[in-house]
Amino acid sequence: MSNYLPKPGTIEICPSILSADFAHLADHVAQVANEIRILHLDVMDGHFVPNLTFGPVLVKWLRGCFPKLFFDAHLMITDAPQYAPQFVKAGADGITFHLEAVNDPHAMIRQIRQLNVAAGVSIKPGTPVQALSPIIADVDMVLLMSVEPGFGGQGFLPQSIERCRELKKMLRKDQWLQVDGGIDPTTTPLITAAGADMLVAGSAVFGRPDPAAACRTIRDAARSYQP
Repeated sequence: MSNYLPKPGTIEICPSILSADFAHLADHVAQVANEIRILHLDVMDGHFVPNLTFGPVLVKWLRGCFPKLFFDAHLMITDAPQYAPQFVKAGADGITFHLEAVNDPHAMIRQIRQLNVAAGVSIKPGTPVQALSPIIADVDMVLLMSVEPGFGGQGFLPQSIERCRELKKMLRKDQWLQVDGGIDPTTTPLITAAGADMLVAGSAVFGRPDPAAACRTIRDAARSYQP
């Protein structure tokens, strides 16, 4: 049975394993497991984005180690309809596809719903937020990329703040607004003030000597802004 996406109303820190040490992946994730509810899985195919990461086998292996975490699979791939069922079977609790990568986003959302997992949609920095208007009401989460997808460790794009504000106005209170790219204690207050409530952090968590403390620092930074 899939884990459920938490209800909105909190700030969730979602470490991305893209920046973890794959030679000691289970140990690295274990360092943050008590600090988080959601683990972000960046799946790349070398086609939609210029990088390759991992497939369903790794997700299945991780699921056995961390049964209670919500596995948030971000499919930065061309063939999301083909591979989404495999990632769900392996243990993904949510599937996020890229608007730019599918021909029929409505059909993609229906497929995810039929898989009985949370549905998310993502857009690249160059895609207008209004492009989401036809489908935004049908997803659980929107993922705003604040860097160009494909590699970790990139700098936060300042225009993402206004894009985040625009998206927040388009979402209901029961939908999440996730931001991925360049999230650290400096950018966190800016993006949470703009409406983000789910923060994907890679190098700012797994690139630190104490990943658990890094999660707490980002969470404290998110609480520091005055709404």
